[in-house]
Amino acid sequence: MKAMNIIKTDIAGVFILEPVVFDDDRGWFMESWSAPKMRSVGLEYDFVQDNHSYSTQRGVLRGIHYQRGDAVQAKLVRCLKGNVLDVAVDLRKGSPSYMKWVAVELSAENKRQLLIPRGLGHGFLTLTNNVEFLYKVDNLYNVAAERSIRWNDPELDIDWGISRPIMSQKDVNAPLLRDSDCGFVWRI
Repeated sequence: MKAMNIIKTDIAGVFILEPVVFDDDRGWFMESWSAPKMRSVGLEYDFVQDNHSYSTQRGVLRGIHYQRGDAVQAKLVRCLKGNVLDVAVDLRKGSPSYMKWVAVELSAENKRQLLIPRGLGHGFLTLTNNVEFLYKVDNLYNVAAERSIRWNDPELDIDWGISRPIMSQKDVNAPLLRDSDCGFVWRI
């Protein structure tokens, strides 16, 4: 029985995961992650922490975030309530897709997830009010290693579809990629 459609994106290691949903008159069931099944297709992750965020209104932008050094994280993200535009940016110098980004709409309805490997930045924009968002990460959060890249960095040219998002002061003041201390390097 197939439990998940795995869709490649234009960035190496970034996948859209579409669960197979089983519906009946009681509701639905889906498998959101299976380590043995993912391992069988070469996707091996040991998620150690789940983070759950809530955004009250449409237009909230969180990101572009990453962690440096030994605290670097891979993420599996999904939207549990509402809709978001989820963005992953390749920050790995030397990568064939360095500074490229992929954007995917994640929603409670489509149940899609985005698998983001280490070395990428991540952010999302709420497209509805009352959004709940879940992150599975493969490394524990480390405040000293937390970093951000400016959401509207002209070199990245991400099309968020909004000119005045609602943001934290930390994200508003984030540096451009060229001014950051991001040190990810592409490894084959």
